[in-house]
Parts: sequence; structure tokens; C-alpha cells
Amino acid sequence: MVAIDWAVPWLAPWRELGRAVAQRVAAGEALPQALNQAALAPVRFVPQSDLPSGVAYEQYIFDTGCVPTRDGLHDFFNGLCWMQFPLTKKRLNQLQAAQIAHSGIQPVRGPARDGLTVFDENAAFLQAPDPLWDALVAKDWYRLFVTLRPLWPQAHLVLFGHALLEKLVSPRKAITAHVYRAQAASNSIANLDAWMAADLSAEKLASKPFAHLPVLGVPGWWGGNEDAAFYADATVFRRPKAATAEPGRRLGECP
Repeated sequence: MVAIDWAVPWLAPWRELGRAVAQRVAAGEALPQALNQAALAPVRFVPQSDLPSGVAYEQYIFDTGCVPTRDGLHDFFNGLCWMQFPLTKKRLNQLQAAQIAHSGIQPVRGPARDGLTVFDENAAFLQAPDPLWDALVAKDWYRLFVTLRPLWPQAHLVLFGHALLEKLVSPRKAITAHVYRAQAASNSIANLDAWMAADLSAEKLASKPFAHLPVLGVPGWWGGNEDAAFYADATVFRRPKAATAEPGRRLGECP
């Protein structure tokens, strides 16, 4: 497994548990065994080969309480998510199984299954003052990260999606999270987990209640973003499609 830099700020909530599991894998344990040793998840991790042919992954988890697990970072972070957010992951699995029971496995996922997948793979949870959230939704990057920068110490951002965490092992400026607004304090993982599990529904996720956030733009998360010019990269900090230049804003400034 690729070495992980546990000192990066976005891995702070995952550091203690993740290091322990990674050390067991480095010592030669198979990933399912290393994850099971922690005994913190409401499921058991089993080799991928345990998943019967023709059975949907989510349905198998729902029916058996076992999570088929491959070696590698993707399933490593998925296992950590099951341990850190057991109630949220269990609720997601219930919703996924209900969608399969209702519609079966289709070539193209419907809005609810699509929203569930996006949440599971790439969500981040943000508790923030209204001005920050409003600027994020509006993709007003300059206001979000420069004008309102003094408000960021009042915000709490926790990454959840295991694909998102996997991608950030090799950080790139363009990596973007689907942000779900949290109403519970994100600095308490247990409280956040309970709130998320109670708040999630297929109907809500089908509506795509996400804001898009280039993660390395978060103040304090990447050294380069101390310079306001960091946010002028329009290939990453994209303007809303209908946006027009604002009077008084200099050419090259982020919208």
C-alpha cells in the first residue's frame, strides 16, 4: 500500500485509527484482517472473493453484514469510514439496498442511487457561518477564501468520501469535494455521525444537495493558498456558468 502522509491537516480526524490499521498492513496482515482487528465497525470485512458472482455489492453488505474488501487505498479508506462513521455508513447501506429492491440494478443509476454514490465516494461535511456557505454555493471564490478568510476558524470541514480521501493521498489542486452542509458540530465525530445518519434520505440525496469545493483551497490546508493569486486559477476555481464580470473587480481575480 502507498505510504500516507498522516501529518496533512485533512487527515487529522483519521490519523490515529488510520495509522494503526496501516501499520498492521505494513506488518503483513491482509487488509480485511487489519480492519477487523480494530473491532469498531458494525460490519465485518471479508476478502473480495467472498462476494458471490451476480450479487450487488451493497445488497451483499445489507444481507450479510460483511463488506467485501480489496487490497489498496480505496477499500482501506472505506474501512476507516465504516469505523469512524458507523451510523452514517449503515444508513447509506440501508438506503442503497432499498433502491436496489425498488428498481433493481440498472445500466444507468437513477437520481437517488447516483446521489447515494456521490455522497459515499466523495462527500465532505461542512459546518460554517452562513456567509461562508452562501459564498461557497455561489462559487464566489474570492469572497469565500479571501474576503471572508477571517471566518474560516469558525468553520469545521471533515472529509468523508473514501474515494476523496484516496485521491488526496497524492494531493492535486483540482481535487474537489461534494460538500454537504452539517448542522451538528463537525469537531465531534460521534455527534456528526449521529446527525448525518438521521438527516440522510434518498429523496434528499436525489436532489444533489451538494456544493463543490476544491479541497486545497481551504485556508491552512495548503501552503500555496496563502496568496490570493492561488484562487485565480479558473480551471479549478470555476465561475458559475451564468457569471459575468463584476464591476470593480480586477482582471485575474477569482469571482
